[in-house]
Amino acid sequence: MLKRLFIFIGIIITVFLLFKYCEFKKDDNTTTIDGSGLIQQQILNVGKLIVTEGHFSEVITYKNQEKYLLNMLSFEKKALVVVNADVTVAYDLHKMKYDIDEKNKTITIVYIPKEEIKINPDIKFYDVEQSKLNPFTGEDYNKINKSVKANLAKKIESSTLKTNAQNRLISELSKLLITTSQLGWTLKYEGKVIESEKEFGQQIKL
Repeated sequence: MLKRLFIFIGIIITVFLLFKYCEFKKDDNTTTIDGSGLIQQQILNVGKLIVTEGHFSEVITYKNQEKYLLNMLSFEKKALVVVNADVTVAYDLHKMKYDIDEKNKTITIVYIPKEEIKINPDIKFYDVEQSKLNPFTGEDYNKINKSVKANLAKKIESSTLKTNAQNRLISELSKLLITTSQLGWTLKYEGKVIESEKEFGQQIKL
C-alpha cells in the first residue's frame, strides 16, 4: 500500500514538472525582439552634434598705396596683421534622415548633413602706418577680413581637421551598423549595403 502511494506521488510530481516545462517553453517561444524599436533608439543615441575643434595662426602684411599728381606723389598705408583663429567643424546628426523597412528588415540612411565650418578669427594690427591722405578705412578692414578667411579656408582644407571630423562621424554612425548587424538587419547608404566601418567611410568620403 505504501509503495503504491509513493508511485502515485511520483506520477503527480512528474506530471506537474512536465506541465511547468511546457508552460516555460510556451512563454519562451512567444518572446520577440522589437528590432525596429531598438534601431530607432540607436538612431536617437547617435543623433547628436559632433564638433571637432582646431586652432590656426598666421601673420600677413597689408599694404595700400594712393597716388596723386600723375603718380608723382604717393601715400602708403600698411600694417602687420596677426591672426589667431578658432575653427570648428560640426556635423548635426539631429538632421539625419532615414527610412525603416520593417518587412525586409532594412534601414536606409537617406541623408547625412554636410559639415558646418565656423571660423572665428581674432585679428590684431601692429606697426600701423598711414597718412591723412590715405588713412585706414572700413573698406580696408573688410578686405583684410576677406583675405584672412580665404587664407584660413585654404589652411583648413590642407589640414587634418576635416578628416578628423569625418572620422568621428563615421565612428558615431558605425554604432548604428553594429546594432543592425546584431539584429540581422541590413543597413544601406547611397544605394549600397554597408557591412563594415571601412565601407561607411568610403561612401561618406566620395
